[in-house]
Amino acid sequence: MSNITGNFKGMSTMQSMITLHDVPEHQLMLTAGKAVLKTNDSHLNGAKHHAWGTADLIKGHGQQHGYFRQHVSNGDSASGTYECKVTTVNGQLTMEGTWKYTRGSGQFEGITGNGTFKGKMISPTEDETSFEGNYQMKAGTKAA
Repeated sequence: MSNITGNFKGMSTMQSMITLHDVPEHQLMLTAGKAVLKTNDSHLNGAKHHAWGTADLIKGHGQQHGYFRQHVSNGDSASGTYECKVTTVNGQLTMEGTWKYTRGSGQFEGITGNGTFKGKMISPTEDETSFEGNYQMKAGTKAA
């Protein structure tokens, strides 16, 4: 099992929102974003990170669920799911949740692992996120 810590500055590539009229300030969102990982792990440092999610928010508070894919320069990738609590206080939106690897290709085939993350929106289209956790590669693949 290898420990991993890191961070990234993400950029939204798509945001779509609809307002529901059941309770005040109820919104459903569909998002997509990208970033480059900065991590202590030599296999994933510099990997391109893409994430897609849905959020259900009332007055800026609620849940977000989604998927991510991290791919390295040779095309190998690790993918997984995430879920988080979204909170907005004094106009500052923050996210805190968990992530889990569910599949991989190439050197990441058979990857398993999980961890936690915390993030905040620094503009309407940018976020800063830190993460930690652990993962294990299939037998025969040496993790960093």
